Amino acid sequence: MNKYQKRTIIVGLIIIVAAVIFWLASGGEIFTKTQVLIEKKDALFGTTYNELQNKFVFGLLPSGFSFALESLAVISLSSVVVVISGILFFIFKRKGRNETTI
Repeated sequence: MNKYQKRTIIVGLIIIVAAVIFWLASGGEIFTKTQVLIEKKDALFGTTYNELQNKFVFGLLPSGFSFALESLAVISLSSVVVVISGILFFIFKRKGRNETTI
């Protein structure tokens, strides 16, 4: 493994770990949400009621799609990074062979 391949793997792992940490810090939701349900209490009568509040919550899958499109949307940030890192890994492997034969 040459230095470019090692750097590609390290950068890919750093991006994946950062994405997982961000996902966990924002609630660890599976589906992305644009509204959350907030429970409020009426001061006059003392009753509680639910109200939707506009708030973005990062999730692994986008929301609002049908089941078929959501199952196709499983390509999250981490899987995109893995694919790009894999492609770069093999590109740098070929460059390493060409440089040593010259």
